Amino acid sequence: MIRAVVFDVGECLVDETREYGTWADWLGVPRHTFAAVFGAVIAQGRDYRETFQIFQPSFDLDEERKRRAEAGKPEWFGEDDLYPDARPALTALRSAGLWVGIAGNQTSRAGGILRSLDLPADFIATSDDWGVSKPDVAFFEHIVKTAPAEPDEILYVGDRLDNDKRPAVQAGLLTALIRRGPWGTIQQHDPDATAITTMRIDSLAELPHLIGQFNTERG
Repeated sequence: MIRAVVFDVGECLVDETREYGTWADWLGVPRHTFAAVFGAVIAQGRDYRETFQIFQPSFDLDEERKRRAEAGKPEWFGEDDLYPDARPALTALRSAGLWVGIAGNQTSRAGGILRSLDLPADFIATSDDWGVSKPDVAFFEHIVKTAPAEPDEILYVGDRLDNDKRPAVQAGLLTALIRRGPWGTIQQHDPDATAITTMRIDSLAELPHLIGQFNTERG
């Protein structure tokens, strides 16, 4: 049975349109051009960070984050950037007695922002907190150590096969693939989107029913 549900952040709970738009502004390129190149890089199976280097070959994401902060333009998101189904889904799952966690590849600053939003979650962690980032299986092993459930009782919800589904399955977790955002849209026809995924969803609002159904069938 599923006893714990852990959510990715970007394009799962948080709409990253604002964030990538501000990166385009920072690079001094039109937002639609940046978005088009971003999608092409993902479709080719390359690291999304290569997008920045196409426009600025010497680009270093960590260094540029520091420069943005020093310039008074740090990464930021708020309540308006949460997907509309995020808070209601978290609330519904906790009300159903499930342990709810949030864990994604995010900076310590982003972790602080998430905690300031007072989301209905039992636990929030970032890759910076753990010193390991997806797709390293060790990231998911941290989830297993944290959640009050066995690996096969934990459902990890994310939008990416490469960063979320494949390594989560290696760690023994169940997975839910949400079809939104660049990765969720581009990767949805990959055979693994069905083969290794416990459930596929278009909205987080589907989770309470699907998890209830899953647990009933295995109860």
